[in-house]
Amino acid sequence: MTNSFDSISSYSDAIRAGNAHPSELVGACCSLIKEKDSRLGAFQEVFLDDALKAAEAADRSIDAGHRIGPFHGLPFALKDIVEVENKITTAGSPLRKDHVSTATAIIASRLISSGGILIGKTKTVEFAYGGWGTNEHMGTPWNPWDAAEHRAPGGSSSGSAVAVAAGLAGCAVGTDTGGSVRLPSAWCGLVGLKVTEGLLPTAGIVPLSHTFDTPGPMTRSVRDTALMFETLLGRSPSAIDYDRDQTVGLWGQLVKGVQGVRLAVLDDTERRWADQAMLDLYDKSLDLLSNLGAHIEVVRLPIGFDDLKGASGTIMSAEGYYHHGPWYEDADRLCDSAVRPRILAGKEISSQSYINAMQQRIQDQIAFQASLQSFDALVTPTTMTSAVIVETINQSETPAHFTRAANYLGMCGLTLPMGLTDEGLPGGLQVMAPAYCESKVLQIGAAFEEVAPVLGAPSS
Repeated sequence: MTNSFDSISSYSDAIRAGNAHPSELVGACCSLIKEKDSRLGAFQEVFLDDALKAAEAADRSIDAGHRIGPFHGLPFALKDIVEVENKITTAGSPLRKDHVSTATAIIASRLISSGGILIGKTKTVEFAYGGWGTNEHMGTPWNPWDAAEHRAPGGSSSGSAVAVAAGLAGCAVGTDTGGSVRLPSAWCGLVGLKVTEGLLPTAGIVPLSHTFDTPGPMTRSVRDTALMFETLLGRSPSAIDYDRDQTVGLWGQLVKGVQGVRLAVLDDTERRWADQAMLDLYDKSLDLLSNLGAHIEVVRLPIGFDDLKGASGTIMSAEGYYHHGPWYEDADRLCDSAVRPRILAGKEISSQSYINAMQQRIQDQIAFQASLQSFDALVTPTTMTSAVIVETINQSETPAHFTRAANYLGMCGLTLPMGLTDEGLPGGLQVMAPAYCESKVLQIGAAFEEVAPVLGAPSS
């Protein structure tokens, strides 16, 4: 059992039963990295020798009866804004190419202490500020769903998405400030979870917008996402094992189905933002959910997604300048030309405008909560289109039309594959729910995944 496209949950079960070993899966990932990553460009840095040694140690430990828990021996990747002691953290910037971290981020420590095996650091948009996934100086990963043309991987967690989609890692950490877990997950055919702000610690993660930044899992199935999510939360590995065995807690939620669940869906005003290929997949997905017993109702939202996108942009830009403005003030510094104007735009935002935006956010959250109080979740396409060809990208625009709302409104959100377009490109279904309702979006996602089209492996 050495197929790196297997679910990490299934692989964890096989390891526990003695039918597989961590070194097999880690070895398969390392082989694919050597074979494919020179073309895909998912990784900023790989730690193959260290990963293989750790996998062999995990083999011995588990064989000796010292299995830590369900994440023990599973290979994962970290977006290269997550600090690991004595490793370089570039944050996607050539200005930080020699920056050696002095401590390990809390979420990375949780994965490692649970027995996870760090296989490498993945590419990111410079300082995580961009939804397309491009990086002018450090390289733009190649979306593996099109072997012929260089399509956008989605950003800013671009390398994490490509690595998992192509089987170079079992799962990966991304961060989501306006869609940076969900956008690349959608375009690369993955499941990605945007958690409630503050639920997972951001200590040791290079910030973009401290108000919106949220780390989260990127995987190939909802159950994999649940496993990684609980590990990132810092839950006891033995407690996770117990809940999985007994189908209680979050694992009990995953099998509840959606009978009677009330889902709000887009009206024609909002549907017009998505292209026909996404709408076709979206409508088929809603039919599947309805057939499972979900109650589907069109809603008129109190604030349009485009307005929410702009409102979040004000806060994001102001905070981005606060954290990184000095890097971009010097025109001679080697900064990404697409990111520079986004950062410098924050310089023009006054303290009064920033505070007004923060206060308006509270009012908008109240209005949205009132409009959705009779629903369990809001379901949208994750993106307006499938992955675009890199050379056609307009960097003054963002693909984060449907995703920024969750960060701005303080919601959690899940994206998962809803099928392939006629071009053979993935489309993502987004499920958004109020803060701390991660179990609800995962419940809905698990039910949908059971009946959704199976994507299979990408072409490259």
